[in-house]
Amino acid sequence: MTTVIVAVRDRLLVYRGDGFEPDGWTTTSRLDGRDLECVGAHPGAPERLFIGTRNGLLRSVDGGESFDRRETQFVAEGTAGGQAIARPDTAATVREGDRVMAVTGSPHDPDVVYAGTEPSRLYRSCDGGDSWTHLEGLAVLPSADEWSFPPRPHTHHVRTIAVDPFDPDRLYVGIEAGALVTTSDGGETWHERPPGARRDNHTLATHPDREGRLYAAAGDGYAESDDGGDSWHHPQDGLAHRYCWSVVPDPGDPDRVMVSSARGASTAHVPRRADSYVYRRTGNEPCQRLEGRGLPTGEGVVRTVFATVGEPGIVVAVNNRGLFLTREFGDSWVQVDVDWPVALEGQVPRGLVVFP
Repeated sequence: MTTVIVAVRDRLLVYRGDGFEPDGWTTTSRLDGRDLECVGAHPGAPERLFIGTRNGLLRSVDGGESFDRRETQFVAEGTAGGQAIARPDTAATVREGDRVMAVTGSPHDPDVVYAGTEPSRLYRSCDGGDSWTHLEGLAVLPSADEWSFPPRPHTHHVRTIAVDPFDPDRLYVGIEAGALVTTSDGGETWHERPPGARRDNHTLATHPDREGRLYAAAGDGYAESDDGGDSWHHPQDGLAHRYCWSVVPDPGDPDRVMVSSARGASTAHVPRRADSYVYRRTGNEPCQRLEGRGLPTGEGVVRTVFATVGEPGIVVAVNNRGLFLTREFGDSWVQVDVDWPVALEGQVPRGLVVFP
């Protein structure tokens, strides 16, 4: 049974089907009316989901059937938000009302989860979300005074978190907007803005078969690293739309990558102005725009979000037109037969998780 979890602004959609066949899926809607920001999970614990919202973090331990209300209050002491609340079962003092913008599990241990907030703070749980520790140090980095999120310029947030598949203590964190930040010791010390790094990272991705390889889709372009984020280069010839949002490498080939992009934030995120595209890069060849292959792009289509299940060539994608699948890494796509109400065409996907 394949499970696909899609977060949009006002609901969580849970799809279940037989393998990757495009039809025969069931649809369940949860958290209707909620203000969702992201979704995360771990293949080793597929029934445990973490949902970042405008007002904290929710957890499900039954695949999205119900949610743990204890996680609705979540952010570090000393940040903007609601009234501070001391919780004896965590190492942090939390506040009600702050946004959780990013959540990801460690590929080394399904019980290790990272969450990032607005303002920019990072947390780690080592027990599947029962308790959380604030990994301090981000807010005092030299460039922190320059960080700013344009729609809310008085603040900024952790947009994306990646854990190195070869080293559990090496983390990559994208601050929207202002910096790429890395640590090689599990958050004891932090390093910011390595040479060539993008400043407005939206998605960071690694590859399980290429040590040191890191991919970045950012508002200021596409970038790759071959040394664990210490330095970066920009192989984006042919990429005509450079406001990049989601990036996914082919699980079977670290030198093949797809990225979704637009000309700017408005055409990426605003359905009535949307005009977004998908590009594929193979080896040292220029980026190729993928059009007319079954995946909607162009006018009226918001930026696509990608996810893989670790099988060569297989990618799942979601945008405001529905859920799509490719088995040939973008050569052709089929639309998965799921319930996709017309109202979803006016929304923007916030996150995507897939379990085979």
